[in-house]
Amino acid sequence: MTSALLLTGSAYLLGSVPTSYWLGRGVYGVDLRREGSGNLGATNTLRILGPKAATPVLIIDVLKGWAPPALFPILAPELANAWALAFGAAAILGHVFSFWVGFRGGKGVATSAGAFFALAPGALLLCFVVWVGTVIVTRYVSLGSLLAALALPAAVLLTTSSHGPALIPFALALSTFVIWAHRENIVRLMRGEEARLERRPRRPRP
Repeated sequence: MTSALLLTGSAYLLGSVPTSYWLGRGVYGVDLRREGSGNLGATNTLRILGPKAATPVLIIDVLKGWAPPALFPILAPELANAWALAFGAAAILGHVFSFWVGFRGGKGVATSAGAFFALAPGALLLCFVVWVGTVIVTRYVSLGSLLAALALPAAVLLTTSSHGPALIPFALALSTFVIWAHRENIVRLMRGEEARLERRPRRPRP
């Protein structure tokens, strides 16, 4: 049990790394909490700083979610298979509630994708198709994330995973959590005020 708790705490710490905040402040001199949506995720990074900044943010945020459920069970093979779900959940919570930035982070979509890449890649692929299709048609990243979250439980039921039935309530909880994290986006979508996917890149400071 001690090793499980230590690894769960480590998963939170890894997830809590504020990638976009550190890159924005360190390279561009920009505090992304005060720009655009104020969200510390890849989408706001893309809007404010452009694709060169958003790409590494996206990759690292995905890896933060993938590494704990994929690698931590190797470090403690005596743990039950279900602990991989706890490691993934801790990483996602770390990203959304990062202690580095006052428990204010991203909305967990990229980190959740990383976790499900480790836990149920087939389900992730179906959700990714939903996300891409929605963003291409509407140019609303938030709507794509919401529809992909809604599709996640069904995608888990339609695909196979080594984590068994425990993955279904995990998918339901994660879907609910992602929708809750996008509650302000839902209001803006209903009002027609949500920003579409556009770029406003800034150059690094000299």
